[in-house]
Amino acid sequence: MPDPAFYERQRAALADIDAQGLTKPERVLLSRQGVRVRLRDEAGREAEAINLCANNYLGLAGDPRIMAASVAATTAGAGFASVRFICGTHQFHKELEAVIADYVGCEDSILFAAAFDANGAVFEPLLDEADAIVSDSLNHASIIDGIRLCKARRYRFANNDMDDLERQLKAARAEGARTILIVTDGVFSMDGYLANLTTITDLAGRYQALLMVDDCHATGVVGPAGRGVGALQGVADKIDIVTGTFGKALGGAMGGFIAARREVVDLLRQRARPYLFSNALAPAICGASLAAIEISRGSEGDGLRQRIDANAAHFRGRMTEAGFRLNPGQHPIIPVLLGEAQLAQDMARTLLGLGVFVTGFSYPVVPKGQARIRTQVSAAHTPADLDLAVEAFVKAREICGAAAQ
Repeated sequence: MPDPAFYERQRAALADIDAQGLTKPERVLLSRQGVRVRLRDEAGREAEAINLCANNYLGLAGDPRIMAASVAATTAGAGFASVRFICGTHQFHKELEAVIADYVGCEDSILFAAAFDANGAVFEPLLDEADAIVSDSLNHASIIDGIRLCKARRYRFANNDMDDLERQLKAARAEGARTILIVTDGVFSMDGYLANLTTITDLAGRYQALLMVDDCHATGVVGPAGRGVGALQGVADKIDIVTGTFGKALGGAMGGFIAARREVVDLLRQRARPYLFSNALAPAICGASLAAIEISRGSEGDGLRQRIDANAAHFRGRMTEAGFRLNPGQHPIIPVLLGEAQLAQDMARTLLGLGVFVTGFSYPVVPKGQARIRTQVSAAHTPADLDLAVEAFVKAREICGAAAQ
């Protein structure tokens, strides 16, 4: 007989999540991803809305050229029914690995079914109890989970706090760490600001540490030709490991990568468990990603990034004038800070009724008491789209009350 107490605990946990305003509803898209989408909300109502919560920075997820490249790649089949080391490695994979490695400035790369898997795979094969990992306190959950799988000693520094980073590096050296790996997001995804890689690389050099950067929200978006935060800050050649995704700016499909020196990638092919035990990326994803990289790294990509910058500046300016509290920055991630989880959910629900699709973020995605609506502008938005969104935010604030001030 099933244990009824087990299921009762799950119901109680769900009820507690809901009572705290932490339930994360899923709205169902009825159209392709884009600036304007049709969707069905959690109550079953259909709506059309301006989408301000996608990672679709370059606007390529629904681009006909990306779709055509994806379809063309299916001449290789729906998938390869195998992991890479058995019979799942196709020429598409080798081409995508070479192209993405060259794009981010590394010798080689290795593909994963998800960027979460890439960050989960990187630490355990490369480091052991003789080594140390020094990680930013606001790094992505996938980095946190990946570090948990590794036997290396763990040190954490306060978010983007270079003095605290140096303290942790000194501690790791004093305690005899063989290899020290500093780990940071390039763009902190819940806050929209960039890691200080200029100072981090300087400290890495002074303490003989390696550096890993998760550039998921930067590749294709930030820096010359969209090559990432390291390229923007002029220190790309001082980064040892780059992780990233094809699920955001580079086509919006799925899949992740680790890019590094060849010996690092070769060892990961032999020992990284998410690589060894997951099916190879489907041909359609490889085709879409290759087409997106080609667009991103060319002159068209430069134009798209100029539009992103202009759109982000426009939206930030209008929202600030309207009295909303935003994190400072230039990245197209623009969090609207609200504090309370229930308020964030209420505002998101109200905004959808006003024709703007956003999502409330609360614990455990962000710390308790720091709930927000994370807006994300893209190259495909127009100033008119963004002005309509600002007007909707103002109306939603009026509807939801003074707490949204």
